[in-house]
Amino acid sequence: MPEYSIVIPAYQAGDMIGHCVRALTMQTVARERYEIIVVDDGSTDETAAIARQVGADQVIVRPHRGPAAARNAGIEAAQGTIILFTDSDCEPSPEWIERMAAPFADPQVAGTKGTYRTRQRPLIARLVQLEFEVRYERMASLPRIDFIDTYAAAYRREVLSRSGGFDSVYPHTSAEDIDLSFRLSEQGHWLIFVPEAWVWHRHPTSLAAYLYRKFRYGLWRARVYLRHPEKTRGDAHTDPSLKTQFILVAFAGTLGIAGLMWWPLALAGAAMLLAFFMSTIPFVGWAWRRDRAVAMVWPAVSLLRVAVQGFGLALGLAYHGLITPRHPVEDAGADAASDGR
Repeated sequence: MPEYSIVIPAYQAGDMIGHCVRALTMQTVARERYEIIVVDDGSTDETAAIARQVGADQVIVRPHRGPAAARNAGIEAAQGTIILFTDSDCEPSPEWIERMAAPFADPQVAGTKGTYRTRQRPLIARLVQLEFEVRYERMASLPRIDFIDTYAAAYRREVLSRSGGFDSVYPHTSAEDIDLSFRLSEQGHWLIFVPEAWVWHRHPTSLAAYLYRKFRYGLWRARVYLRHPEKTRGDAHTDPSLKTQFILVAFAGTLGIAGLMWWPLALAGAAMLLAFFMSTIPFVGWAWRRDRAVAMVWPAVSLLRVAVQGFGLALGLAYHGLITPRHPVEDAGADAASDGR
């Protein structure tokens, strides 16, 4: 029986899943010690066939219900005592399993989180990578974390079973993994950051794609905040200045519009906007030593990011708080049908 199970939810991932599974077959951990489980979440392309062809041990084919439900189906099928998660657009490094699993030698550790790297050269992709790296620096200074995203995650199987797994109310990649890690942290479980356990990733390369992700993230992060209101004060991953930036941009926009009727309010709005740009200076200085092009565009991109994500968050608070119920975690995907390779 394998010690480790790697679960990969995949939807329309025919152009990516082969790279992911191949990378997982070439780990420093002996192949017989782990299994690779791909959950095809209702794809209409060749995702399932390619996954089988390149080395997946199990391919679970199920109707499209989103990555949270797909991961739950993988958990149900897993045999390992440690379950690792990555995404179909990721390529784990050869030491990934070994490094993600090492902290579990301490029986108090319930979960671990790894990191992104990218080979991409477009400006927006480099900007995204630096956004992650500045957060990684902050997380590396913490003895424990409360934030694990499933592009590079590992949990004890027993912890996942007791927690009910991922909440499948989240329809697509949004905040289902954050909700789980917040729940586990609140229950007192030890979650550890492992910066040397990295996966290659394909970040957005256009400004439009980047901003759309920020909007969707804000929309569904609102549901997480309604469930975990104490996290509005901050967590191990989120930029501590982001809350202030949301307020500054909201006031700047409101005062700017009001200034059309009384011009002194427009001046106050301009002052808020100036304060926002001042708040971007720490990141600009940090990024300047790493990628000057990213540093130069960051203030403008950050303004758009905060405006779009803030709008998504406000819309999400209204939608999830007033329209949709905050029901508990749904049962893990017991309806999955798996087929062995």
